[in-house]
Amino acid sequence: MNNNFSILENYGEELTAKQYLTDPAIARDEEIKEMILVLLTPEKGAMLVGKPGIGKTAIVEGLAYRIQKGLVPNALLGWKLYKINMTSLIGSAGDANDNRIEILIQELKQKDKTIIFIDEAHLLVNRNENSGVDFANMLKPALDRGTIKMIGATTTEEYEQYILRDRAFNRRFQKIDIYEADGPTTVKILMGTLPKLETQIGVKLNYTPFVKERIMKFIVDMTSEYKRVYEVSSRYPDICLTILSNALSYALYENSTVASIKHIYKAVVNAKNIYPDAKEKAIKQFLIDFADLIKEENVNLAEIN
Repeated sequence: MNNNFSILENYGEELTAKQYLTDPAIARDEEIKEMILVLLTPEKGAMLVGKPGIGKTAIVEGLAYRIQKGLVPNALLGWKLYKINMTSLIGSAGDANDNRIEILIQELKQKDKTIIFIDEAHLLVNRNENSGVDFANMLKPALDRGTIKMIGATTTEEYEQYILRDRAFNRRFQKIDIYEADGPTTVKILMGTLPKLETQIGVKLNYTPFVKERIMKFIVDMTSEYKRVYEVSSRYPDICLTILSNALSYALYENSTVASIKHIYKAVVNAKNIYPDAKEKAIKQFLIDFADLIKEENVNLAEIN
């Protein structure tokens, strides 16, 4: 690679330059506050640890959003936050001599007020045996000198399996436990995220705030913990956001710019991540809870599958 090659431009995304339609981290103020306090501590980075699908990346985007809006302490005003694509950065065995991490470190030394966010941070420690390169050790000196401010994110399992084993690397980070949002918080997240989904998909859920909240509460209730088939996207808020997005997409498929109760129903009927018996109960409850809208909109749900 030549000296003018930029890792940040080619393998990174500047989160502080994104256009945010809504706050990406609704109801996550405490986690963001804890992350900021760690970043203000010399020689420390923040390590977000939690189960998949609970919004770790959204919390980092929430920090970027707050930096944009000037809603951070003066010490972080004007900082840039980059998300690094770690999988692409590390490359494959054929890229063993392509020392991108070192180039990244050298590039960051020339920059001021820069934070990097690395999702799947365990990859820094989970040494690529084929390449023989220990990426974590390459980062350690720069973290010690404070030339890099870093946020990492990983799952609880991978944190325990990889990062905890490397004590020298681990002590440079302060662990921040990220927990799954509870039901009422997830309703707030859905309500706050809906305008972004509507803009992205090009479909409006054209109901009053009261009716929208009824719909969100139903989606949250039907996907509560013991009703889920556990996969990566089977936790609050991801599992609920998927159903909500699917409802808007069903309207788009019908060339409609407005989603109605039949599209919500179709998303419920076709939900993939809850057990069949839980879904059957949810469908029956849907007919009861939204009988007024079904009648008002004269919808024949028997034709929907």
